[in-house]
Amino acid sequence: MSDSILTIKDVAGYLKVNERTIYRLAASGELPGFKVGNSWRFKQSELEQYISSQHNSGNFSQHKNNLKE
Repeated sequence: MSDSILTIKDVAGYLKVNERTIYRLAASGELPGFKVGNSWRFKQSELEQYISSQHNSGNFSQHKNNLKE
């Protein structure tokens, strides 16, 4: 099991967005993640698939602009 598990802070840094944005996307189900107690966790491989699907659909640029706060 070598898939890295990331925190909200890790994902926010990786995607270069605010931590609140990651929390909102995870809570709405748009960003793949899971909760351990009250804390969100994310598999790096699932995030990469999410980014790839956004990029391939042409929505990543538009989505990234919508994420800016």
